[in-house]
Amino acid sequence: MRLISICPSNTELVAYLGLTDQLVGVDDFSDWPLAVKDLPQLGPDLSINMDALEALQPDLVLASLSVPGMEKNIEGLQARNIPHIVFNANSLEEIAQDLHSLGKACGVEDHAKKISEEYLQYIERLRSVAQTIPIKPTLYWEWWPNPIFTPGKINWLTEISAIAGGQNLFQDVELASVQTDWADVVRRNPDYIMMAWVGVAFERIQPAILLKRPHAQVLQAVKMKQLHVMEEWLYCRPSPRLIEGALKLAQILHPKEYGHLKLPSFLDS
Repeated sequence: MRLISICPSNTELVAYLGLTDQLVGVDDFSDWPLAVKDLPQLGPDLSINMDALEALQPDLVLASLSVPGMEKNIEGLQARNIPHIVFNANSLEEIAQDLHSLGKACGVEDHAKKISEEYLQYIERLRSVAQTIPIKPTLYWEWWPNPIFTPGKINWLTEISAIAGGQNLFQDVELASVQTDWADVVRRNPDYIMMAWVGVAFERIQPAILLKRPHAQVLQAVKMKQLHVMEEWLYCRPSPRLIEGALKLAQILHPKEYGHLKLPSFLDS
């Protein structure tokens, strides 16, 4: 099949199913595996060049609704009658379902089932360790600095926090993404601060901006030097790479309890 992915997380789903050689085009932000950077790039994931996409004559386009604004791409695909599938996972379980759906659409359903089962089994391994940890620190995840956005309860980072032996500071808010303000973060006083700005290069995330905010220096996380810049690609994309991020997080929070765990074979390769 001639596949096109117009979202980085979808490109990663393709890779985990061993279908990268079927990709004929990707969005500008798809950067893993590295080989996809040699493919035709079709524009930012919020503004795909539909003329260029159609010219590649895809059998199937992998679209997404993971970021507000992506619906415009889907409207463009529908208007041109281009075959497509839409992914919009908010949970770790839904990512497994996306793996299976993609495998079925591409004729590798059995392989996709194997990968998704291994993925889910590893999540349970992490969860079983988390259940042995009596005190779970609170984690403030900053997705965007101005205005401040952070993940809420209906989001994979609440699950990632839990299986890593922590708890999302905003898990009480029944939303996938929460727009809040700094005063609320200060009032909640997290034990850890995890900065992962969506779409911003790792080296451009600036802890100094956060540390200059009012009352930042009185936060427990700051006093204990527990402010961490985290890789956007391990925490902000709904793909199996999230469990690589979960293990890294777990080994930051509880190095002794999680130190013996290694990545599952399909991720480590």
